[in-house]
Amino acid sequence: MSLATRNDTGPVDAPIAPPRMVRQRRVRPGLLGLAVLLIALGGLGSAFAVTSVRATGSYLAVARTVEVGRTLGADDLAVVQVAGGQGLRPVPASQLDDVVGKRAAVSLTPGTLLTLAQLTDDPLLGPGQQQLALDLDAGQVPAKDLHPGDRVLLVSTPDRNSDGPSGSTRFTGTVIDTATPSSSSVVVYVALTARDVPAVVALAAQDRIAVVLTGTA
Repeated sequence: MSLATRNDTGPVDAPIAPPRMVRQRRVRPGLLGLAVLLIALGGLGSAFAVTSVRATGSYLAVARTVEVGRTLGADDLAVVQVAGGQGLRPVPASQLDDVVGKRAAVSLTPGTLLTLAQLTDDPLLGPGQQQLALDLDAGQVPAKDLHPGDRVLLVSTPDRNSDGPSGSTRFTGTVIDTATPSSSSVVVYVALTARDVPAVVALAAQDRIAVVLTGTA
């Protein structure tokens, strides 16, 4: 038995505590491999982010409003630089000549990137239809602006030189385009069923056509 002393007192019988053994921690190979994998993935993620930011391309953007059905011109577009672009499908600037001349399938808003899904080659003039022009006074146009694709109803007005019954005839049509040759007149290009064209032409020559807007594009 060992002896221990305490503050100038005599020897006291007491056991001496054995030295404490510190166990060395073992590094599990699985945890070490996981740490290495996480570090590697973090490095790859950072590299991917930097690459995405640096991947800048030239794309086409809408420069001014283009209504539905309008033919796209070079002045309607602008070339912009876009960084990244993952998940987007804008039209590359190199395809400018390919999209000019196509029609807008939806209304195009300035400042947005152009996509091929917004354009179409389908003609507004459908099978079995023919196009004619109606020269109208400004007050005869049913809306401030008519757009390609708008649906109209053409109604015959009474013949002032006839004493007979004043019945009316109706024809449905689609606006193809409009023109404004002067401040007092508007030319509306309308697609009609081929069988209705002769009657509408005859009524238009007598100034007996009223145009009603029934639906917008």
